[in-house]
Amino acid sequence: MTSTNEIRAIAQTAALPVTSTDSLVSTTIPGPVPGPHDLLVEVRAVSVNPVDVKLRGGAEPEDGLRVLGFDASGTVRAVGGAVTLFAPGDEVSYAGAIDRPGSNAELQLVDERVVGRKPSTLSHTEAAALPLTGITAWESLFEKLRIAPEATGTLLVVGGAGGVGSIAIQLVRALLPGVRVIATASRPESEAWVRDLGAHDVVDHHGDLAAQVLELAPDGIEWILTTNSTGQLPVYERVLRTFGQVVAIDDPEQVDVVALKSKALTWHWEFMFARSLHGAADLAEQHRILDRIADLVDAGRIRGTATTVLRPITAETLREAHRLVEGGRVIGKVVVTDEPED
Repeated sequence: MTSTNEIRAIAQTAALPVTSTDSLVSTTIPGPVPGPHDLLVEVRAVSVNPVDVKLRGGAEPEDGLRVLGFDASGTVRAVGGAVTLFAPGDEVSYAGAIDRPGSNAELQLVDERVVGRKPSTLSHTEAAALPLTGITAWESLFEKLRIAPEATGTLLVVGGAGGVGSIAIQLVRALLPGVRVIATASRPESEAWVRDLGAHDVVDHHGDLAAQVLELAPDGIEWILTTNSTGQLPVYERVLRTFGQVVAIDDPEQVDVVALKSKALTWHWEFMFARSLHGAADLAEQHRILDRIADLVDAGRIRGTATTVLRPITAETLREAHRLVEGGRVIGKVVVTDEPED
């Protein structure tokens, strides 16, 4: 590690395609100083999410430089004066905040209230795959759709083999025994993945999705968690039962919610950065979610979702990770790590 007066980082200096060697570059930045609620974390592993790709390719960085990266796992090196949840030496994992410098650096500041303990049964490499997708899936299922432990019904997970879908399927199987999961997958390997995670049934989202779902659930379904809602409202309206609900995590250009009125359907948005971006009073709920997920992992009820691992954390490996995620065919998560191979 360099002196904390200056640290190594991998940054975006312009909105460029991932094929450009300038899209992510090695640099140095001033060493971060913890604020009252901050942890200073030595980053050991990161994972790349669609939000990284979207920002890198579509938004010019302010002041000419942006350190991307949200998911991370590492060790606390110092804490701010108001910190109560962690101490130096603790191993942690987190998804960070969208309005602060990211995890693609050797040291990162992160508010303790959005940080969880690293699952003790996972390496940093494995742990880095879980936070963003874990929080997104948890908030979608339990805060937006509000599916209760005793609930019965059917959930359609659109994009079941992706990062969020891979956690959502497992959370349902671990905590919602009365809920049937239909996951979408379009390739034999992604179908095998979602079935292995616990999906009861699998349908192909490249086919006639409504017909496939209604063949499995002729009376319709109660809930949809969708990672790709563009142009899909007629399908969702058709397969949902009266008073059904949709939670979307993507960015469609428009949503014609009037089409949902006849069945009195509910549309929810899930954006896991909303709490930190807007200073929500219950910001620490994300700390509790991550700790609960760590408990489930350590109890063997949820498994890690890292499927592609690149070493070490460099501009080159991060560009490759972005390329893979941007290709849209990743099963599970892509992790970039400084941990050695076992």
